Amino acid sequence: MDFEIQEKTICFQGFFRLERYRLRHHKFNGEWSRSITRELFERGHAAAVLPYDPQTDEVLLIEQFRAGAMSAPGGPWLLEIVAGVIETGETPEQVVTRESIEEAGCQIGDLIPLYDYLVSPGGTTERIALFCGRVAVKTIKAGAIHGNHEEDEDIRVHVMPLGEAVSLLSGGRIVSASAIIALQWLVLNRDAVRQRWLLE
Repeated sequence: MDFEIQEKTICFQGFFRLERYRLRHHKFNGEWSRSITRELFERGHAAAVLPYDPQTDEVLLIEQFRAGAMSAPGGPWLLEIVAGVIETGETPEQVVTRESIEEAGCQIGDLIPLYDYLVSPGGTTERIALFCGRVAVKTIKAGAIHGNHEEDEDIRVHVMPLGEAVSLLSGGRIVSASAIIALQWLVLNRDAVRQRWLLE
């Protein structure tokens, strides 16, 4: 299986970039497809972390305004996990460590890599490296407001039992993909994570 990029055009270049490709690819029957045109939204790759305290069985979530959710049923203030764009020369681990301080005022300890997944490959190249990170919630101020003021971030911190977060997830209150994936992973692996971190 192979593909061939025949033409690439930058349609828009701002904080994000929109590119148009003319390409063809092998089909499952071995033939080449006809030339097709696709636009791709380029915003770079990101890393995200679900902060979890194995002692108290609590998680940290953040809440912020998201313009892309203005028409969503629950509105544009979303419960999410800590995340940030991977800058040139940065590792995903460095990103989640930096963003945890910036967005939630917390220090991440050990990290467990979960998944490296494509966000929406039909329209963007973006990948997210996803982690679960160890925190001590006693050092975190629930309800505090954080964020980078130069980027107009206004982020509120929530600390809650894992069971409460799962109830919010089941009730449709948590709709961000990285938070859904990380919480579901933690539910499936909670006992192993607690055993691993509580024995250290």
